[in-house]
Amino acid sequence: MAQISATQIAAGLEGRSPAQIAAGVARMVNEGVVSPGDRLPIVHDLAPQLGVSTGTVAAAWNTLSALGLVESRGRAGTFVLPTPASWLPPRYRPSRKIDTEVHLDLSTGTPDPSLLPDIREPLMAAAANLEVVQVSSYLAPPVLPQLESLLQDTWPFRAQRITVVNGAMDGLIRTLNQVVRFGDRVAVESPGYPPVFDILDQLGLVRVPIALDHAGATPDSVEAAITAGARAMILQPRAQNPTGVSMTPTRVRELAAIIRARTSGTGNRNRLVIIEDDHSGRIAPVRDMSLGVYLPDRVVHVRSYSKTHGPDLRIAGLGGPAHVVNAIVARRLMGTGWTSRLLQMVLVGMLTNPTSMAIVDQAAQEYAHRRTAMAAALASHGIVVPPGDGLTMWIPVANEDAAMTRLLAAGIRASAGTEFLANPECASDAGGHLRITLGGLRSDFDAVAAIIAKAARN
Repeated sequence: MAQISATQIAAGLEGRSPAQIAAGVARMVNEGVVSPGDRLPIVHDLAPQLGVSTGTVAAAWNTLSALGLVESRGRAGTFVLPTPASWLPPRYRPSRKIDTEVHLDLSTGTPDPSLLPDIREPLMAAAANLEVVQVSSYLAPPVLPQLESLLQDTWPFRAQRITVVNGAMDGLIRTLNQVVRFGDRVAVESPGYPPVFDILDQLGLVRVPIALDHAGATPDSVEAAITAGARAMILQPRAQNPTGVSMTPTRVRELAAIIRARTSGTGNRNRLVIIEDDHSGRIAPVRDMSLGVYLPDRVVHVRSYSKTHGPDLRIAGLGGPAHVVNAIVARRLMGTGWTSRLLQMVLVGMLTNPTSMAIVDQAAQEYAHRRTAMAAALASHGIVVPPGDGLTMWIPVANEDAAMTRLLAAGIRASAGTEFLANPECASDAGGHLRITLGGLRSDFDAVAAIIAKAARN
């Protein structure tokens, strides 16, 4: 193990942005110039050596940490980690060693399997109509006409072009690949969805955090992100993960007005593209909101069917400006080509079958009941959490680590709130949050709330 000096790091860099610093250090690790166990220079030593702010270096260190290349050990410093053997991206890996038996896992964001429609009947119907889905040409339209019609009829705005991709994250990655370049800034909600942060880090993009309130992304933070030079903005319009916040019609209009005013004319700011991740779909008991109603030439809306119809379907609709969607379709032809038309036909069946439709509606009601019941139970124990929408709840705690430890001791697993922050190094040292999911919580609301409340108070 060696102490790497600020001079050594500076000599190996080709730029001074957070992305360039992170990329340079990553190269040194991959080339063996810096070895596992080596201690990197502290932020306050490296920043003046590079002629940048401490925040710039901290952002680079955070990117490296998210990629699993380094680990911060508090006052001991930041150390290079061995190459991870796990195939899982950094934020999917367990954040701590679990020695206790977990009886109730509230850390995952997966839906309750008992609330998903039965896929067997639609699958058999699709198999009986193979002539509809069999491909006679690799250049055939990538979306079945039946599914495209269903999507167009239910889309929140008039999209110039609609296609189908392999899930929400696939749609997000493919859109980012078309609208931003390495080193660009991308505005993301904070708290937000951790795998989105992983995607940005892997693509060499710089996070610009957007704050949230009871109505969604705040106007001030959106305006600040545009001023900071964000080229793309990722929003969850309803059932925001982890907070459960859904954007109101008034907030949608406010944000659209700000974006239109601040990105009109020519220049780099005019490139801003909004990517909307509608991951909960019809199980969110609110109307599908979209800035595309006001900014159809700037918005790419992605609607996943994983939580409503089954994670293994791996299907999401993607609609927006023709020049973006057409580029995505063209790029797919060089690789995966299209999303299986057999699965598309299965989804068509599930979207039109009265039994499947009724089950999805029942699931929406059941999740709403669980959220209301859990919020009421927490309130009875002194923890106030707005019910919100969707599958997740964002619970304030006095001490995040202590709360996680106490819950694990009680056999309950939750997710640490720090993982959901776009810039966790800028978070306050006091308090924190836990995220719980309602997919595995079917009863015993008061008993679970009592344990969580006790852990939250520390």
